[in-house]
Amino acid sequence: MKTAIIGAGNMGGSIARGLAKGTIIPASDIIVSNPTQGKLDALKAEFPALQTTRDNQEAVTGAELIILAVKPWLIKPVVSELKLKSKQILISVAAGIPFEELAHYVADKEMTMFRLIPNTAISEMESMTLIASRNASKEQEQLLLDIFNQMGLAMLIPEDKIAATTAMTSCGIAYVLKYIQAAMQAGIELGVYPKDGMRMIAQSVKGAAELILNNDTHPGIEIDKVCTPGGITIKGINELEHQGFSSAIINAIKASK
Repeated sequence: MKTAIIGAGNMGGSIARGLAKGTIIPASDIIVSNPTQGKLDALKAEFPALQTTRDNQEAVTGAELIILAVKPWLIKPVVSELKLKSKQILISVAAGIPFEELAHYVADKEMTMFRLIPNTAISEMESMTLIASRNASKEQEQLLLDIFNQMGLAMLIPEDKIAATTAMTSCGIAYVLKYIQAAMQAGIELGVYPKDGMRMIAQSVKGAAELILNNDTHPGIEIDKVCTPGGITIKGINELEHQGFSSAIINAIKASK
């Protein structure tokens, strides 16, 4: 299944790497287009079978899936110049560009479209990927789920929930990383070497996520298991709340919407 990716920046490059590591689309069926050669060369060095070009039309010609991984303000000029076929599936990663607007830039207003919101962990096959569809069959939706479930977890959502869920997932990964960074700083003050602290905290965060994903439990239940009466953890939890930790997270997600 030939797949074209327009844009080899942070997100486009991450998607290309994630797809190339998967089993559904062979690397030889992936072609990446980018205006500058450097990022294409870097991808090619990692995945020699992957195809690259600086010509967007060359990339999309004959492609079944077309992934637009360009900045939102580039969507109109990029898509308007492409000669797309009705049978092709257009997948946009650009934030803030609704289906209604995207349809203005293509000849066939009824072509199948998806909006895709991964996060940067897609390059590590650990993305939380949000998928919204327009004029897509159940089989096409399942195809997208199958592809991106190989790179973490993918979920179908209504388009009107994209803003809220993007703040929780695509932006949210940065908030988790900020916690790791802050915990590292605390560790340094307590005499822990930064590299050691980073690995300890990252594994702890990974373990916390696995507890929820594997057991389908509410985080509050897992917190209660750690917080023994009179113990050190509940003291830390109470200090987090005293300092406004939950409010800060809630407000950050609402601000990112």
